[in-house]
Amino acid sequence: MTPDADYQSGQIAFERGEYRQAVSYLVAAVAQVQPNTRIGGEVQVWLVTAFEAAGQIAEAKALCQKLANHPNLDTRQASKRLLYIMQAPELARREEWLTQIPDLSHLEDAEGNSAINNTSIAPPSLPKPRSLEERYAPVDLSQVNTKDNGFVWLALILTLMILLGLWWQVQG
Repeated sequence: MTPDADYQSGQIAFERGEYRQAVSYLVAAVAQVQPNTRIGGEVQVWLVTAFEAAGQIAEAKALCQKLANHPNLDTRQASKRLLYIMQAPELARREEWLTQIPDLSHLEDAEGNSAINNTSIAPPSLPKPRSLEERYAPVDLSQVNTKDNGFVWLALILTLMILLGLWWQVQG
């Protein structure tokens, strides 16, 4: 494969959560590029994140420390930020603060399809789009609720009183 193909395959595998596969693609890409170039630094930064996600913390930290002296400024800054995050002390978390996500990998059938995908759940029904005639049809006023319109009358009377008061002030 070409370095670009390995790099892209590593990114795709990482984004899919296949971290070990991403590490292997990115290691292959690093071997094929000049490590002191901008693209070489970029591939190595991706490799650091893949190492960390795959649980290879020692390798990630070692590569980050090496990249702290990289000729490319962006690579140096990214590696320093990543190293700072990886060296940060882990905060204590109470068990009641965490939500456990069940492992559903055992639900796979013989064909490799997830049992979750095989369940028949009806999609939510969307409201039927109305035609222009239905949207702009005249309103039947006998169907309009006029009992709760006391606030409208109060607002109209107050507005009229304010306007009359302003008119009286201008005249006087």
